[in-house]
Amino acid sequence: MVETQFRFRTDEPVADPGVTVDAFGEQTNAAAVRLEPGDDARDLLPYLDRIRLVEVNFPAYTDGRGYSAARILREAGYQGELRAVGDVLVDQLAYMRRCGFDSFAPEHPLNQADAEAAMARYAEVYQPTVDGRSPVWAKRHG
Repeated sequence: MVETQFRFRTDEPVADPGVTVDAFGEQTNAAAVRLEPGDDARDLLPYLDRIRLVEVNFPAYTDGRGYSAARILREAGYQGELRAVGDVLVDQLAYMRRCGFDSFAPEHPLNQADAEAAMARYAEVYQPTVDGRSPVWAKRHG
C-alpha cells in the first residue's frame, strides 16, 4: 500500500482499504472505495452520504479519466476525502487540486519543495471548477 504524502484536510484519515466500486454497494460497513480508470464515478452517487474516502487510481500519468471522476463526485456534493493514487506527478498536483482532490499518494514520493511550488504556481485560473477559485474572465466581466 502506498502512503499518503500530501493531505489537505483536517478530519481524521480513513485507515480502511478501499473496496471496488462493484463491491461497495453490497457492503454496508465499507467507508472507502477505490475507483479504477474503467469505473464510472456516477455509480457511487447514491452512496455519497456514507463514503468517507474515494481513492482514484492513476495507473499512468497520461490517463486523465480520474480528473473527470473527481469532478463528477465533487459537483454531486461529495465532501469526503478524495485521494489521487498511483502515477501522480508533481506537474499534475495543481490541476488535481482544482478538480477536487485533497490528498495524494503518489507511487514515487515527490519532492516537498517542488510540490509546494507546483500547487502555488498559478495565481489566476481560466476555467471554473470545484475548488472555488474565480476564473479570470469572471473577475474581469463579473
